[in-house]
Amino acid sequence: MSLKLPQVSIIVPLYNEEKMFVHLVERLMNLLDSFQPVTQVVMVNDGSTDNTPILMAELSAGDPRFKSVFLSRNHGHQLAVSAGLTCADAEEAVMIIDGDLQDPPELISDFYKKLQEGYDVIYAIRKNRKEGFMLKFLFWSYYRVQKMVSNYDIPMDVGDFCMISKRVRDIIISMPEESRYLRGMRSWIGFRQYGYEYDRGERQEGDSKYSIKKRVEIGLNGIFNFSKVPIRFMYWLGFLSILLSILYTLLLLYLRFTSHVLPDGYITLIFAISFFSGVQLIMLALIGEYVYRIHNQVRQRPLFIIDKVIN
Repeated sequence: MSLKLPQVSIIVPLYNEEKMFVHLVERLMNLLDSFQPVTQVVMVNDGSTDNTPILMAELSAGDPRFKSVFLSRNHGHQLAVSAGLTCADAEEAVMIIDGDLQDPPELISDFYKKLQEGYDVIYAIRKNRKEGFMLKFLFWSYYRVQKMVSNYDIPMDVGDFCMISKRVRDIIISMPEESRYLRGMRSWIGFRQYGYEYDRGERQEGDSKYSIKKRVEIGLNGIFNFSKVPIRFMYWLGFLSILLSILYTLLLLYLRFTSHVLPDGYITLIFAISFFSGVQLIMLALIGEYVYRIHNQVRQRPLFIIDKVIN
């Protein structure tokens, strides 16, 4: 096996993927044997509690094409990918895939051709998904809302499955933001980018490790990190509350001077208190979201901690 520095690195974050590991390695080995450029696979163990770390260690100890990175605990998908980018040795490009094989690693040849044409980012656009109707609708809605409110041109229906040039990889790992949204970060960087459409497959074994909580968290990162709309929303909500209050006051004056029966004062008071309390709580929640992110950032803790690397 060649010990030359790889031209391409494939980043694969793994969390409790013991059932998928054999299928994953089989597909990757076939790819490494057929793909012409010297290629390295960087597997990142994101605090798995099953036998995934043992399988990774055994594989890397016997095959120099596989590099295993072990994080000190579960840091989450985005930080696991960031750790893989940091440890990748590729001189030309880095490809990011998920360990569940829903994103076919065999597309590396097509992505690499686009890289040689001068593109710095080749991102995959999901034409079809295998999730249920409700989940697909929520994904579809989120990407279109994000597109509408974002300050930058973040493509719709894309994930982290992509190939990026070495200079884009270097810029991403130099960005210190704690609440990472990698697909937004690579869009923000710019350079020439190409969207490659593909059909996303089904998970072969095991269950998805992306809980609703994690999906919501990464979705909020995509909104708060790349949009001014949450802040502007507070302004508009404040103006709306003032406008409604003025209109309601005018209604009371109209009823007073036309000798109609006025609404009960208790009802009016409850309406005013409830409405303005709700507005204030929404504003405080939005401010708190930004303060929380600022607090996490200014602590300047490392984004992730690597326990060991087997290469």
